[in-house]
Amino acid sequence: MFKLLVHIKKYKKECVLGPLFKLLEALLELFVPLIIARIIDNGIGGSDKGYVIGMVCLLVGLGVVGLAFSITAQYFAAKAAVGFSARVKHELFRHIESLSWTELDSVGTSTLITRMTSDMNQIQNGVNLTLRLLLRSPFVVFGAMIMAFTINIQAALIFVAAIPALSVVVFGIMLWCIPLYKKVQSRLDKVLGITRENLTGVRVIRAFCKEDEEIQSFTQHNNELTRSQKFVGRISALMNPLTYVIINLAIIWLIQTGAVQVNDGTLSQGDVVALYNYMSQILVELIKLANLIINLTKSVACGNRVQAVFEIHSSQEVSADDTVHGSEDYAVEFRNVSLKYANAGEEALTGMDFAVKRGETVGIIGGTGSGKSSLVNLIPRFYDATGGEVLINGRLAESYQPEELRMKIGIVPQKAVLFKGSIRENMQWGKADATDEEIMAAARIAQAADVIESKGGLDHEIEQGGKNLSGGQRQRFTIARALVRDPEILILDDSASALDFATDAALRKAIREMDSQPTVFIVSQRTSSIQHADKIIVLDDGKIAGIGKHADLLESCPVYSEIYNSQFKKEAV
Repeated sequence: MFKLLVHIKKYKKECVLGPLFKLLEALLELFVPLIIARIIDNGIGGSDKGYVIGMVCLLVGLGVVGLAFSITAQYFAAKAAVGFSARVKHELFRHIESLSWTELDSVGTSTLITRMTSDMNQIQNGVNLTLRLLLRSPFVVFGAMIMAFTINIQAALIFVAAIPALSVVVFGIMLWCIPLYKKVQSRLDKVLGITRENLTGVRVIRAFCKEDEEIQSFTQHNNELTRSQKFVGRISALMNPLTYVIINLAIIWLIQTGAVQVNDGTLSQGDVVALYNYMSQILVELIKLANLIINLTKSVACGNRVQAVFEIHSSQEVSADDTVHGSEDYAVEFRNVSLKYANAGEEALTGMDFAVKRGETVGIIGGTGSGKSSLVNLIPRFYDATGGEVLINGRLAESYQPEELRMKIGIVPQKAVLFKGSIRENMQWGKADATDEEIMAAARIAQAADVIESKGGLDHEIEQGGKNLSGGQRQRFTIARALVRDPEILILDDSASALDFATDAALRKAIREMDSQPTVFIVSQRTSSIQHADKIIVLDDGKIAGIGKHADLLESCPVYSEIYNSQFKKEAV
């Protein structure tokens, strides 16, 4: 948690002025019981109305000045807390963006969202309260005790006994609660994860009539969260009654001692009222301090969770070896490559060994779970090979800076993802300075030009996730977005599954006729989409079952012929 405070350095002035003005307000507050004592002893006791009015005006003046100090302190504390939170969120988001897919898979999306939102809001609240109350409350508590000594030493000893007892209660409950709040936040992660899955897959849940099972699962995890919150809430709730009991016992002791001394003439009535007010001030401030500590325990727990994300470092490093290890005639080479995902029991890919020349079109096919997406994800280095070497233009993939490597590659993932904004803004993700002519040229290749015209042009607004487009339109736009970059290597990861056969064929023909002649990887379940490729790689359970052209594989590769025959009737039938 405390490592995060490096981000508050920019707000040093606010961190000083906020508590300073709060201490000035507290200092004025400490004079109030003395003024009231003078009103009782000198004004009321001496029947001096003028003195009473003068002291009341002084109290009003102290109140106005104290209010001004309080508002100023709040302004500086809020400015520092909000600014600190914004900087940490910015750095946290930047750090998350720097992590490889391996780390993102391990941490989980729901956990990262919780730490970016709920945890950061709790930290911001904790910083605000700390700047306003962390110094003020102890200052008032010990200030009231010192002022009590100036009135009467014997009565002030009651304060000396009460304050340590209160401290034991406050800090004991704080130390008890910190680990419990960590458990609460981890269970909140689970609830958010289930909620996110349900909202994302609501159509699938309804299609398979799984509403009751999902409601039961959510209820179970939500009840666990509720029980944890209730348990830690009960412990935190002990704070107020215990402190009230100690304070009220101290007040009873104080009044009894004061009454005896007033009767003896060693203490005035105004002084007893002043001592009572100081004890009340201590009560109020310790309740504030107790609530502050409860919030601080939550903030520290949340801060530790956020810091844990910062301490996760990307497993991908850039190699200093940028020499050419292979022929530059090959756009991509795999040399005995294997891939094992983090925490997985078995390798997803084994013995991947092939080379692809520049400008070639490579088809990748295989059954579900055979490793097709895993294979193409190694090219832009979304994952690092756990064995063997991946070469891009003769250089190790690890020797490229991630941005340099990915600028050479246009990739269209299985899930078509579009962002809220105009068609033009979505297309410019591929190339930030792309002109309308370049966008339309890419759209024509992707068979999306007619869609743009039917929508009224490039200014048409796309909703979040492309909800106002059909599945085929989304796929064509994502392909166009990749083509705008005019990439050296184009990866189509089963990205034409929603297209009809005629559109799919027109798309592949247009890509083959591109002037730049990119190296194309087509991942598909359809043999019709890849049968004209220069090379077809057939995968089976993470291994290469065959490499060659369509006609050769029909003869030599049982896996490929089985897939082909399942999609097309055998000529003999």
